[in-house]
Amino acid sequence: MGDVESLAQLLRHPEDLDKIPALKAEFSRKKAAVDGQLRHGLREQLELTQAGMNSISEGQRTVNLIKEEMMKIDKLCAEAQNMIQDFPHINVVAQTHKNFESVETMRKDIQSFDERLAQLEYLLDQDDEAPTEQPNLLQIHYGLTQLRDIRDVAMDQIKSTEHGSTELIDNLTLENGATVQDLFARLDDVIERFDQHIGEACINLIELVQTGNDGMVVRLAVIVEEEEKTDAKVKALQDAQREYKDLASRFKSITAGPKELRGYKDKFTKAIEYVCEANMAEVREKFDEDPDKVDKYFKWYFNNLNTVKLGMVNLMPKKWKIMQTYTNIYHRQMHDFLMSLADDEGLGPQYLLAVINWVDRYYAKMNKLGFPGESLEPHVIDNRGPELIRTYRQVIINAVDQFMDRINSGDRKSFLDQDRNAYEVNPDGIFQTRSLGDVWTMLSQNLSVAASSDRNDVAEGTVDSMIRALTTRQRIWTQLIDDEKDKYMGPTPAQDGDGVAVFQEWLIAIANDQIICIDDADEASGRPSFVTIFEREASPLLSPTYLSDRLAPQLDELRNGYIDISSHCIQIFCQLIFLTDFRPILSKFFTQEWYQRTDMASIIITFRDYLADYEEQVHRSLRDLLIDSLADELLVQYLGAVRNKGVKFRRSDAFAAKLRDDLVTAFEFFRTYGDQGREIMGRWRAVEFFLRLLETDKSQVPFVYEEFKATYREVHIGWVEAVLRSRDDFDRAMLNAVKSKAAEVTEDLDAPADPIMGRVK
Repeated sequence: MGDVESLAQLLRHPEDLDKIPALKAEFSRKKAAVDGQLRHGLREQLELTQAGMNSISEGQRTVNLIKEEMMKIDKLCAEAQNMIQDFPHINVVAQTHKNFESVETMRKDIQSFDERLAQLEYLLDQDDEAPTEQPNLLQIHYGLTQLRDIRDVAMDQIKSTEHGSTELIDNLTLENGATVQDLFARLDDVIERFDQHIGEACINLIELVQTGNDGMVVRLAVIVEEEEKTDAKVKALQDAQREYKDLASRFKSITAGPKELRGYKDKFTKAIEYVCEANMAEVREKFDEDPDKVDKYFKWYFNNLNTVKLGMVNLMPKKWKIMQTYTNIYHRQMHDFLMSLADDEGLGPQYLLAVINWVDRYYAKMNKLGFPGESLEPHVIDNRGPELIRTYRQVIINAVDQFMDRINSGDRKSFLDQDRNAYEVNPDGIFQTRSLGDVWTMLSQNLSVAASSDRNDVAEGTVDSMIRALTTRQRIWTQLIDDEKDKYMGPTPAQDGDGVAVFQEWLIAIANDQIICIDDADEASGRPSFVTIFEREASPLLSPTYLSDRLAPQLDELRNGYIDISSHCIQIFCQLIFLTDFRPILSKFFTQEWYQRTDMASIIITFRDYLADYEEQVHRSLRDLLIDSLADELLVQYLGAVRNKGVKFRRSDAFAAKLRDDLVTAFEFFRTYGDQGREIMGRWRAVEFFLRLLETDKSQVPFVYEEFKATYREVHIGWVEAVLRSRDDFDRAMLNAVKSKAAEVTEDLDAPADPIMGRVK
């Protein structure tokens, strides 16, 4: 299920399908690696299993041989007893003598027990004053071992009696007034103090070696090694008694000595683990505060291992392989530490990156200590490097997506609520949404996070997600604008003057945003566009192939999207002007009232008022577009007015003079814009063709249409028909002739686009 979810994260968008071959290759490589590891592991396990089975079989044969020999010895003993005359009497006398010696020895040991305990306590007091030296450690250990043996013998003798009661040691009062049980309790206290000394020495073992206190280290090693040997004997005795209880009990030399494991070697190992765990816990606290200093935090780790290698190996028993022991413990702790971070779903990207980057440096340092990566098991992050890299990349992508979702949701709400506080006049004096800078700041910050990984694949995945997020934002703005436009231009338009005014301000702000993102006109003064800054920040992080094959086309498409949205906003802005200000005027064009009205002059005055209010608040790169859009929208609406109710051009009316008068009024306004005005007047030549369709002799109309079509290739035959029907001399033959000519005209596909007549329906 986790793999499916991971795959779903990788293939969230249609363009991610291009990643399938790479993902397939990566999964195939990983599968091959896992299969190889499984085959290698299976072979090793089979070899180990076979070796283990051989060892068990050999051990079983050895045990059987020992059992047979012991049975032979037992048989010889039984036969020897029958060969010796009066053996039972001799055996009783010998056993009595042995028991007497045992009692005498025990009496002397108990009598001296208190004094020997006091001596050990004195030695411990001396070592308390010199905790880093502890010169009496061996002597104390030797004395404690003797006293422990005395207690073990005493307890063993009690258990071997008929009743096995401890009443004697509980109640027997010695010369000093204490009972035997009191002495044994004091012995436990002394043992506890001794164990504390040993534990402190184990915990401070690295420091003892670093300070050159070799004598203390050797004394500790001797004690632990001796206890290890004792535990091995106890373990062997316990195994023998468990397997061959009856036979083993008949050999007193076997059953003599300690009966319980003391575990000093295990405690020694536990102390190493404890010290490492404590240091790891301290590292975790520092790591949570600042993950970038992980090398500094683990300085102790390699210093300790180096201390063991250079100073401790010669002080410890060779069979311990102390360097390997330390390395195994430390490596296992490092593995657990890193895996706890890798499994933390709430881990921030900088922490995850620190883990990823630390792995290679860790193995390099361990290699210097003489431990190549293949000798360290398990892998310090369970070979999850590629997974962590994908997770790191996905963390950045999720951060980008979440931030953009919040920004888009906020902008959508502000736009729909017609919130004027969501946009402002920027330092250049033009409208701009307040969220624009936040978007690009966030992208820059997350690019920096991706850059810190020093990996092309991370940066490329991040850049893909950012461009995808920006493209999504473009689609959202387009959809919001079109939906809002439909409220005022749909079949049932809203009659809300204030709403239109706010919508127009939003359109200007959104259009300005798009141009600010891509306008590099101020680059010479140190103000490149947001897209250019983004490209410059991203390019050093990406592979040459990605730069040429992916980034360049994506940025071109992104820039084109910004241009399209800004143009769309300006166009709708102009359409709203005609909707709210000119609807009554437009309905009068070409009707009988038109001849007496000066509606074109009124429209031009309104244009001047709008430009006075908005021209300075529009980005300079859009001001020419605003003038063009006003001129083109006026032309489209003017030509489309031929469909107004009651339009009829009579030969007796001065419609040609009136049309020219309207043109003169409009052209006076356009001429104030220099070259741009001349281009606009060139597009208004469509009015001349309109006039020629109205006043040309009916027989020449098809040829006028042919010329019109050659100049404006997208002129609609339906509009031409409406123009012809508005003539007072219209007849079907004229219309059929034009339609026939339209069927003959071959459209020039290479001709430039026609932005005007294609919109006149």
